[in-house]
Amino acid sequence: MIAPTSFFFDYGCHVRILEEARILQKLGHAVKIVTYPLGRNFSDLDIERTLAIPGRSNEVGPSRSKLLIDVLLAAKAFQAARRFKPHIIHAHLHEGALIGGALARLLRVPLVFDFQGSLTSEMVDHRFLAPRGWLFPMVHRAEGLIDRVPHAILTSSHNAARGLIQDFRVNPARVTVLPDGVNADTFSPIDDNAHSPAHPRVQELRVQLGIPLDRRVIIYIGLLDVYRGTDALLGAAARVLAAHDAHFVIIGFPNLDRYQARARALGIGDRVSFPGRIAYEDVPLWLALGEIAVEPKMSATEAAGKVLNYMGMGLPVVAFDLPVMREYLNELGVYAPVGDADAFAAQILALLRAPARARQIGAALRERARNVYAWARAGREIERVYENLLSQKNKD
Repeated sequence: MIAPTSFFFDYGCHVRILEEARILQKLGHAVKIVTYPLGRNFSDLDIERTLAIPGRSNEVGPSRSKLLIDVLLAAKAFQAARRFKPHIIHAHLHEGALIGGALARLLRVPLVFDFQGSLTSEMVDHRFLAPRGWLFPMVHRAEGLIDRVPHAILTSSHNAARGLIQDFRVNPARVTVLPDGVNADTFSPIDDNAHSPAHPRVQELRVQLGIPLDRRVIIYIGLLDVYRGTDALLGAAARVLAAHDAHFVIIGFPNLDRYQARARALGIGDRVSFPGRIAYEDVPLWLALGEIAVEPKMSATEAAGKVLNYMGMGLPVVAFDLPVMREYLNELGVYAPVGDADAFAAQILALLRAPARARQIGAALRERARNVYAWARAGREIERVYENLLSQKNKD
């Protein structure tokens, strides 16, 4: 696996990389992950890292310094491949697909591209690229060329698959929809886990955050930025808290100082907690604080695997009405028009005022998570793609 990111960093695509590697190992595959110099190691994973660049810190999204580190990643991938002798190159993100394409050609092995969102759209979301600027068509064209290099592409949603086929002219036969998954044994309501010591620990978290034991909690976990809907979420929170004695726990990074200041400016600083970044292993405990989960993401091309964790925990989910949310939540989602903070707040208030309905939705979403989004199922689908590619290679 080629992972051009600071793996592991407790968010987004990192979770997909982690869980895919683990389920493939469980199915009997040897997996080596080649990644950036910074990040967290795991004793059960074989990880090799590039050399560190002095002064380089973990970053979210595109940056000019990533060009240099990607050159180092390419060198490390070639070096590791000479020793590991892979049967498959499994590349994450577009930089990984570009590096993997050269490596796969050199080794004469198939390349699988784990597509987790449009590179062009991500650069626009991060304000690294102007949608009407002169560079946009060039980057869009380059993305299309990269997308057509792999022998197979795994996408996290049908919406992403349509974008590849329609916008970037990728052969549909090469595209397989592989939704993110959830470990429903780890991500489970406290009441469902008879051996869990989490209940008193949840109360400890409430005390730590200064949340009264009788106050109801709305929870979010993820990156904090404009394109992730954090501004819209705080706007909705102000409307909710004006009408109801609730509390928002907004977990994530970066831009903590900015959003804490924004909450204070809205007059809700005492009822919005920002714990910052937490370890992936601790996410179920923190999600157990919540009665309602929210996903204010407004990007139409990115996945949102955290929603599956919400579902595993049996939490009803309020989200903006995007195709990817419809895929995850189906008719069980509680939707607001994209970017409409007033409507978002109204949906949260409706659930707060109808707790029995909220619990019913949460229970149904947990069943959907268990039946549709188990990582074991995803692992078998990855294996099927691998086997088809290796079978075709042998024929050739």
